[in-house]
Amino acid sequence: MALKRITLRDFVIVRELDLELDGGFSVLTGETGAGKSILIDALQLALGSRADAGTVREGAARADISAEFDSLPAISAWLDTAGFDQADSLLLRRTVDAQGKSRSWINGSPATATQLREIGDQLLDIHGQHAWQSLTRPDTVRSLLDAYAGSSTRALEALWTQWRSAQKALADAQAARDSLQQEQERLAWQIGEVGKLNPGADEWSELNAEHTRLSHTQALLEAVQTAIDALEGEDSGEDSGALAGLSRAHTALHNQEHIAPEYAALAEVLASSLAQAEDAAHSLHATLRKTEQDPQRLDALDDRLSQWVSLARRYKRTPAELPGLLASWKTELDRLDAAADSQALEAAERKAQTAYRAEATAISKARTLAAPRLAKAITLAMQGLGMQGGQFQVALQKTEPSASGLEEVQFLVAGHAGSTPRAVGKVASGGELSRIALAIAVTTSELGTAQTLIFDEVDSGVGGAVAETVGRLMKQLGRDRQVLAVTHLPQVAACADHHLVVAKQRDGKSTVSSVALVLGEHRVAEVARMLGGEKLSGTTLAHAKEMLGLAT
Repeated sequence: MALKRITLRDFVIVRELDLELDGGFSVLTGETGAGKSILIDALQLALGSRADAGTVREGAARADISAEFDSLPAISAWLDTAGFDQADSLLLRRTVDAQGKSRSWINGSPATATQLREIGDQLLDIHGQHAWQSLTRPDTVRSLLDAYAGSSTRALEALWTQWRSAQKALADAQAARDSLQQEQERLAWQIGEVGKLNPGADEWSELNAEHTRLSHTQALLEAVQTAIDALEGEDSGEDSGALAGLSRAHTALHNQEHIAPEYAALAEVLASSLAQAEDAAHSLHATLRKTEQDPQRLDALDDRLSQWVSLARRYKRTPAELPGLLASWKTELDRLDAAADSQALEAAERKAQTAYRAEATAISKARTLAAPRLAKAITLAMQGLGMQGGQFQVALQKTEPSASGLEEVQFLVAGHAGSTPRAVGKVASGGELSRIALAIAVTTSELGTAQTLIFDEVDSGVGGAVAETVGRLMKQLGRDRQVLAVTHLPQVAACADHHLVVAKQRDGKSTVSSVALVLGEHRVAEVARMLGGEKLSGTTLAHAKEMLGLAT
């Protein structure tokens, strides 16, 4: 069972209704104008149909409709993707105020009307004289045939996406071939130009440091000589330098240590300072011997630095950015070279196309084999529904490749012998349309995903033996699905597992409608009313009992 409960508050002429539904085949009957189709209208509103202020009961602030379904495994993925909570049951709720503004919820969380429609397509299928939902949609028609054939298009859809991606990559490369080549040439020239410089990662800072040092060689030599003179004296033959002074100071204190022992520590400090100063003087002499002016190296550095600055200025970068710029150009050129490899792209496109066509061909074969079998089964079902001589065809029309395959699927119907088959959606007679829907539903009852089927007066325009056939078919359909039918035919009502009666009463100045389950003698009386009108006779009651007895 799928639909468990319908709750209405202030909907059209229903003040309050809380109706529990069972599985199997249920019928809704009642006098003309009692509001038998109100429940269908309420369900359609709960499943996302257009809201209208006219659905609010006169004098009420708003209409409130709830529909509770079994939580089927098939909808769990949809609920997760859409961000709705999972529960043991699925509750759809919608309110419409007197201004026509509506609000919707799924399992207590706010939802849009579009989301209600999306999930509703998986839960419930409504067939009526003027509301033929799924069997007029090409995708549903195709899915029915595929289900009958036992095939799936999931793998095909993935292969189609891969093929389209490969086609786009190849087309983009071909369209951009000229500009791509120009870009490749530009990058190659730039890489060649900067590559001649071959800038090292840390070279710019090293060049600047060496250039600074060489350009100040004379000043450095003068500083070293000044330091030597200060340590040793301008004339090394004289004892006028710092070294001589430190030596004299050390000797003076050291000679008095036997008189004043405390001088020993001071003499030791002066001895250490003298040793360090002598080391410094030695290093300065070594520096003086090794350091000399190198005008040729300085000229070479000037030239190298000039090249860096010139290239950096040309490409509007700082000199230090040149190594990174060269690396990025090389990476981009590698990418463009790969993108320009049309042979690889063509090979990838051919491979993707081959995989797609292999899967599409397999599905086409399955459809071709299943189409006549499905047509024959539905044609057979039509014969018992007052459409003797009628034919049903499943037409396959070759099309350009798509995610769904290499053909379109269309249902064609000839309502009677000698008539030309036409598209199902163009069948003029509402009664024929309803009976064809019933024939298709019975034939494919185990294939569809919607667990609840609703037939809104699909038996209009039939009677007698055909009516009995309709009732038996709906009862048969109710073994696999939950079936709810609005009917005016006692033959159909007698076949139901559950019988609901819609009644209309005056409540003060207003009219209200109610729905109740009838059993036993009350059901006999309702079937008798459907047979002979309001005045029940013994004959009609007996006939009603007989019909109910035969239907069990």
